[in-house]
Amino acid sequence: MAASDWRLEGEWIKNCNCAFGCPCDFNAPPTHGSCKGLVGMRITKGHFGSTKLDGLVFAATVDFPGALHEGNGQMQPIIDERATAEQREALFNIFSGKHSADGTLFHIFSLIVTKIHDPVFVPFEFTFDKNGRVAKLVAKGVLETEVEPIKNPVTGTPHRIQVVMPEGFEHKAAEVASANIRSTGAIKFDTKGTHSSLANVVQTPDGVAA
Repeated sequence: MAASDWRLEGEWIKNCNCAFGCPCDFNAPPTHGSCKGLVGMRITKGHFGSTKLDGLVFAATVDFPGALHEGNGQMQPIIDERATAEQREALFNIFSGKHSADGTLFHIFSLIVTKIHDPVFVPFEFTFDKNGRVAKLVAKGVLETEVEPIKNPVTGTPHRIQVVMPEGFEHKAAEVASANIRSTGAIKFDTKGTHSSLANVVQTPDGVAA
């Protein structure tokens, strides 16, 4: 059960090595049989108890040998170097899933990730335009990803598609786009023209509020 008062509101990126239209959103197996990817968020407004988290950025790279629900995943947390010791502890408390209701995002992650690599604390660059399907996240020395619209293969014009999940545990609606990823931390991979989801989210102990 949820045990704490916390909230994360902000801009959310989920990029992975799958084809456009993340199979996980459809309870389907990964495009290539395994999943390597990342999530990232710029917290526009957030807190854990009395600890404010406004303005911080975090990311995590992940590696699953099969479908996510089969577990045995690895993860490396990547945290904004500007976070104070108190803010770092607050974020790790949220990530642990111990302060979230069953079936919510961080609780699910706590069940399917069996190895957590040492966190790194680095400077971030983060730009985000959900409607334009354009974003960039750079965690210095560890991770870089750029997002752009999917292009029509014949005309080259931007192609727009959305995924709506009224009961989603990650987000309720997202723009689907194209990502390039270069991950050089504990979980290494490199992709070009693979899946991206961009969303504005509000996560709480009881799940997605928006």
